[in-house]
Amino acid sequence: MFVEELTTANSFMVTFLAIVLAMVVGGLLIIIVDADAREAWGYFFSAPGDAISFSWYAVRDAYVALFQGAVFDPSTLSGGSASQIFYPITETLTYAAPLIFTGLAVALAFRAGLFNIGAEGQVIFGCIGGAVAGFAVPLPYGLHLVFALLAAAVFGALWGLIPGFLKAKTGAHEVITTIMLNNVAAIFLVWLVTQKGVQDPSRTDAISKKVDETAKLPHIFGDAYRLNLAIILAIAAAFGVSWLLNRSTLGFEFRAVGANPDAARTAGMSISKAYILVMVVAGALAGLGGGSVLLGTAHALTPSVSAGIGIDGITVALLGRAKPWGVVGAALLIGGLQAGAVKMQAAANIPIDMVNVLQALIVVFIAAPALIKAIFRLRAVTTSGTTTTLAKGW
Repeated sequence: MFVEELTTANSFMVTFLAIVLAMVVGGLLIIIVDADAREAWGYFFSAPGDAISFSWYAVRDAYVALFQGAVFDPSTLSGGSASQIFYPITETLTYAAPLIFTGLAVALAFRAGLFNIGAEGQVIFGCIGGAVAGFAVPLPYGLHLVFALLAAAVFGALWGLIPGFLKAKTGAHEVITTIMLNNVAAIFLVWLVTQKGVQDPSRTDAISKKVDETAKLPHIFGDAYRLNLAIILAIAAAFGVSWLLNRSTLGFEFRAVGANPDAARTAGMSISKAYILVMVVAGALAGLGGGSVLLGTAHALTPSVSAGIGIDGITVALLGRAKPWGVVGAALLIGGLQAGAVKMQAAANIPIDMVNVLQALIVVFIAAPALIKAIFRLRAVTTSGTTTTLAKGW
């Protein structure tokens, strides 16, 4: 049975092999980028061993550095401090936390048949809500943090309400409306951070005041690490979304509408209500992702404060097959790639943009399961219902 699973085009094997294939293609790109490897391939027929050797070392050094920057560097065991030993994995968790929120925001909408491209705009408004609550509303420690997080969720939910309402009442396609709203949010943020009362009075560039200390997410293991409470909140959100989808009546309605809107309508479910509610909840999740960045690591608004985590959330949702715990695993993978990118650039001289290429390759191969099946000669899945239907409207 185990061998059969390994040779069948089920969701796990397709996802796993898509990642493997992306790493292989990424390795070929690393060889092209590496100057020594390129030079060696120029005289391949006179010394083929050089080309193979330089290519192997280029790929090995890049991926080893990526692993060391994301998970663990064995060299730190000999004389390294505890902070040096655990720093890579804490950085991965720090990068993964907001990706879990945005991945859940996209995945939840997927399960209701909507393609929520607007997570980036919802993240931006979550950042705005968290920032304004963080520096403009003085409150005591504890209460201030809760209020700032709620503000981030509410601002994101309101921004998610717009495309949900337009979809439900006018039939406007959510892909178009959310893409446009992403642009509106980004332009609004650029304008906002230069306004009196928001901009830091001691600065001339586009940056807001910093949030109060009482509104910052506390570090879990002290100031030696950037890891903060956001990762715990993100795991709790995954628990919540899993319960919502699998245990609640509302979650059943979301899944029913996503699977077959006509059948759901015949069963007495309100399609309009489902579209609005799912986008509100998705917006709140993405807003919390923005709030976790603003209150956890950024502490001030800038035009690039969102760091593209809303867009990366689409990758995470696709990689996680729109399932809450799949999203958590995918966020850890993408977070690890982002955490290890700096080490890869410093140690192996590979551009940090290679990580973005790897992410794009993973999405391409996951979106083409027939290609994975053909390359690795996987057998077709014979059991019905093993795949997850994503957005019907796309």
